[in-house]
Amino acid sequence: MRNYDLSPLYRSAIGFDRFAQLVDSALRSDAQPSYPPYNVELVEEDKYRISMAVAGFDRSELEIESERDTLKVVGRRQKDAQERTYLHRGIAARDFEHRFQLADHVKVVGASLENGLLNIELVREVPEAMKPRRIQIGGGEGVDLLERAAA
Repeated sequence: MRNYDLSPLYRSAIGFDRFAQLVDSALRSDAQPSYPPYNVELVEEDKYRISMAVAGFDRSELEIESERDTLKVVGRRQKDAQERTYLHRGIAARDFEHRFQLADHVKVVGASLENGLLNIELVREVPEAMKPRRIQIGGGEGVDLLERAAA
């Protein structure tokens, strides 16, 4: 894999430092963890769902943390009290930590654990001040604002 130097982006781009950091971290990380498998689904406009297959994990062994633009999902298995002898072990039971980068204004609104799937519900809530608005063209006396366009 090639190495890219993104330092010129940091020197010349003002206000795009988050984008440059995302690209930089994507290039530096080896491979995204494949365990546990997960889906990212667009449920409807501005509503998303992350579904992770966490078979064998109890609610108390899972932790979801949202901080600014990062969602972190951690699974820490408790040690079995009894020693087991497996003839075949096909169910992964290892700890994991998975991070998702969230876009601006995306918030976690809920989570549920059903049938071995951890479902995390997300919604994008754009502030009213950032939504597009119509501006009426006047006769040069002033600018009148029309109601904000409902999305």
